Formats: sequence, structure tokens, C-alpha cells
Amino acid sequence: LKVIAIDEQLRVIYEDNVHFDKDLPEFKTQGGVYIHSDRLTVTSPVLMWVKALDMILEKMKASGFNFSQVRALSGAGQQHGSVFWKKGSIQILKNASSELPLHQSLKGCFSVSNSPIWMDSSTASQCRALEKAMGGAQHLSSVTGSRAYERFTGNQIAKIYSQNPEVYKQTERISLVSSFAASLFLGTYAPIDYSDGSGMNLLQIWEKAWSKSCLDACAPGLEERLGCPVPSHSVLGPISPYYSQRYGFSPDCKIVAFTGDNPASLAGMRLQEGDIAISLGTSDTLFLWIQEPTPALEGHILCNPVDSQTYMALLCFKNGSLMRERIRDDCASGSWDEFSKALSSTAAGNSGNLGFYFDVMEITPEAVGIHRFNKDNQKVPRFPKEVEIRALIEGQFMAKRIHAEKLGYKVCK
Repeated sequence: LKVIAIDEQLRVIYEDNVHFDKDLPEFKTQGGVYIHSDRLTVTSPVLMWVKALDMILEKMKASGFNFSQVRALSGAGQQHGSVFWKKGSIQILKNASSELPLHQSLKGCFSVSNSPIWMDSSTASQCRALEKAMGGAQHLSSVTGSRAYERFTGNQIAKIYSQNPEVYKQTERISLVSSFAASLFLGTYAPIDYSDGSGMNLLQIWEKAWSKSCLDACAPGLEERLGCPVPSHSVLGPISPYYSQRYGFSPDCKIVAFTGDNPASLAGMRLQEGDIAISLGTSDTLFLWIQEPTPALEGHILCNPVDSQTYMALLCFKNGSLMRERIRDDCASGSWDEFSKALSSTAAGNSGNLGFYFDVMEITPEAVGIHRFNKDNQKVPRFPKEVEIRALIEGQFMAKRIHAEKLGYKVCK
């Protein structure tokens, strides 16, 4: 959990963080999560998140941070995680005593104590059922911006409903991690914003409203448990009195809708129409501002957090930096300098040689293995080292461009 305070000139005046594993060892998480014995189910304890918030605010207070100067606050949460509030919890949230840390007041408020998160991949059967109910993967994508994904919240809710109907019955509200965090500050249930809501397989991205067909395919009475979605920049209301009494926040401090981490990156990097951002990590991620999206079977279309009339596209490629590092080790003695020299020694277009490099099953497209083709389009078993290096880099970037164009991105001529 990270906090950052900025002034009106956008200068950073305070930052800090709480490390789940290290600072909250009593929850016994690894990387902030529990990986269950089936290796598919991955969750995080909800109370750990609440306790982390208590802890970071206490750290700020101890450092002499002046909470009364805070005019507004907002936040970003990991996409696709969900929190299930037990019946009656809203009253406890509204009336939390400022004498107690929040996690003590809320400890009995969750019908599911370990929240499903983005790493979970245990809902394959729910995904198939949702796509079938919606007339196929492409139709679901055309409505919600994505085909059915195991981590998406609609499928996670469907799993909880089918496995524990009693737990679902006891649930009065389902939040995303972002709207859950906003709820803690608001002192009442915060709505889900359009952008983060687009990562659920439940929101009609064109109409900005829940899809009745998707809701019905996942669980009964779901609409009332989700509340009405709102634009990502909505002012939700003033901060809960709990924070004024315990920490000295001004009662006029505004809570702005929280959103998902990916939409927040688009907003934070100040992307505009036609811009494209590429994150080169273990997975390579592309996000881009799109005016007229064409939802496909690969990639995601989300509502744009900055401008509700436009969209953002998100593409994830699993074979990112680890793939590049392996080719560097194989072809350039583990040296990036040698890798760069080899790349510079070959011409753009690689004399017609082309390669696809997937050490692990790729997301976009669903493929695995190393595939090399020469200028005559014949498959070949190997390339010279410098050709291999350029084939890797050009192949990865051409794939990014092709899939971005498929989602509606127009490369400026």
C-alpha cells in the first residue's frame, strides 16, 4: 500500500508505503497473497488491506503530517480484485468509532474473508458458461470490452455463488478493490467507476451500464449488490467524520472516485488521443487512448478514466523481459552492450527474416514455442545470432502494433 501527497504545483510533499509481507507478518502472505493448494486460486485477506491503511495513516500522523491541509483524495487499486460486504456492514462502516483502528471495527464485515484477486485463474468453467450465455466470446467482448477472463470479477462472483450460495446470500454489496478503498474513506459504499468496472465482464462499455444478460448469467440479484457505476473522475462526497476525528482531516476534504491501476496509469502518464504507452516488464503491457474501439478476442477495451466518451485499450504480452533476457544470454554472452551492437549490425526488416518467441504460453496470441521464418516464408530451425536478436525485437514490436490496430488504434501516417 502506497501513499503520496502532492501540492497544487504537483510537487511531492510526502510519500510512504506499507509492505504487506514484512509489515503485517501476522497475515502470513507471500507477495501480499495466498496461493492455494490447487495453484489456481489466489486470494488476499481483506483485513490485511484495512490494517495496512490504519498503519500508513498512523505513520503519517507520527511524522507530523498535516491532514487538515488535504483538499481531496483519490486512489487506485489492483484491477479485478473483489470484496464481499456482509449484510449490515454499512451501518458499522458509517458508525465506526474513531477511538479504534478501522480494522478492529470492520473485522466481522466481510462474507468472504479472503478476496479473489487478479492472479486467480480458478474460474474456467464460469468463463465458458458466461461466453455461452452471451452467444460466444466475440459477442461478450463486443458488449463488455473483453472475452471472458478467469480473473474478471463477474466470473469470480459466479464461482462464489455456485460454490457458496449461502455466502452470496449474506452479501449486501460487492466492491472492487478500488471502490472498497474509496468506501473506507467515504464511510459508506462507494460506487464502482466506469474504467475499473470495464474489467469485470459485466459492464456495457458503450452504454456505461450493467449488462442484464451478463449479470443474470453470473448470479441472481447482482445489480443491487453492485450499485450504479459512475464516471472515474466523480466527486463522491466528503470524507467520513471518522478521519476528521481520528487524524484531523478537514470535514470538507473531498473523496474522488478511485479506479483501477491500469486506468490510473493512463491518467497519471497524461496520455492523450493517439498516444501509446508501453511497459516493458516481465510481461509487456500496452495501453492506449482510442476514439473508436473494435473489441476483439485478444486484449481489453476499458472506458477511459479521463474522458468518459472515449476508451482505452490494454494488451498484455506474457513473453516480455524474460524472453529478451534468454536471447541475450544465448546470443550475446549475457551482455546488453553486445546485444545492442548485434542489433545495430543488422538492417531494419532483418532481410525478410522473421521470428516469434514464446517460451511460455502467450496471452496475445495464444501460442507457444519459437517459430523462425526466412525471407521465402519457409520455417527454419535457427538464425545467426545477430539475425536472432533482431528477429526477436522486431517480432515483439510488430505484434504490439498489429494487435493494437486490431483493437482500433490508428497509427499516424
